[in-house]
Amino acid sequence: METKKVVKIFNRTIKSKQIHECVLFVENMNGDFSYKYEYGGKNIDSPLLMASITKLFTTTCILILREQGKLSLDDKVTSFFDNRTLSGIHEYKGQEYSSKLTISNLLFQTSGLPDAYEESKNNLKKRVLHEDVHINFDEMITLTKQLKPHFAPDTMKRAHYADVNFNILGEIIETITNSSLEDVYKSLIYKPLGLVKTYLPKSEHDFIPSIYYKENAISRPKFIKSCRASGGGISTARELMIFIKAFFGGKLFKKDVFHQLGKYNKLQTSMCPIQYGGGYMRIPLNGLSTLFMGNGELIGHSGSTGSFAFYFPDKSLFLVGDVNQLANPALPIRLAMRLAISIK
Repeated sequence: METKKVVKIFNRTIKSKQIHECVLFVENMNGDFSYKYEYGGKNIDSPLLMASITKLFTTTCILILREQGKLSLDDKVTSFFDNRTLSGIHEYKGQEYSSKLTISNLLFQTSGLPDAYEESKNNLKKRVLHEDVHINFDEMITLTKQLKPHFAPDTMKRAHYADVNFNILGEIIETITNSSLEDVYKSLIYKPLGLVKTYLPKSEHDFIPSIYYKENAISRPKFIKSCRASGGGISTARELMIFIKAFFGGKLFKKDVFHQLGKYNKLQTSMCPIQYGGGYMRIPLNGLSTLFMGNGELIGHSGSTGSFAFYFPDKSLFLVGDVNQLANPALPIRLAMRLAISIK
């Protein structure tokens, strides 16, 4: 691998006016190839907001519980809740699909449910930019019920990215284990992997990093704490590297499940070129978005705050980092793609 190219891409990234701090960590599976790049006081041991990379932790718990025989991906979602909670959450063209939703629909983002964060009538996204708000699970479900689903579950050969899918999965994990999501993450992921700086914040004393929105660093602890299973995790680049290797390397659950999970659907146009499989993203590198210059794929996840954790199977490399910028969610995707294409 030509590290000069990686340095060039990193330096070009940090020259952007939008980037105030940045960390990049590149490693192969056994760690004998390892490079780190740090800027603006951020290093590989600095706390970073995982945002939607947290979904990989939720996916891990679902897959481990499946291996333990405690759930099936075909299980109906409503069987884990009382009748009222999800009733009416999915009504499409006069048909009620709420009781037909499965764990698989949530994991693959093929439920058709709308994303209240992006689509809610009172514009939750804008509200969060102006003030710190806590949205509990019931409120998120209420907001979702006020919006129209995009399609009937599993009918369109496409996916629609919506945090509520993973918020519901988080509740299912808690119901099955009779434990808090924080404790389940701890016992199934942190302890086996020796992660000591990765956590889901739950008290006011838990440190939550600030997020940059354009030029301003903003603090949103209440909102981050309410994201939980869909985007509330904190980690470091070093620990994220340990986790992403374990996720794709068979240390947390059996690798052969990827034969089932690797069925990808295109997400909504605003998220092009990202596709979604069973609980993780796929970015093809040989399409129009790369002017057909790349090969292979990146699999893993990015977060809307600028975090990313991807595996590049073609070169057996892992790319982890954070550009910490909420105003442009495409930044971490573009950086990861540029890196992968430059690696010969």
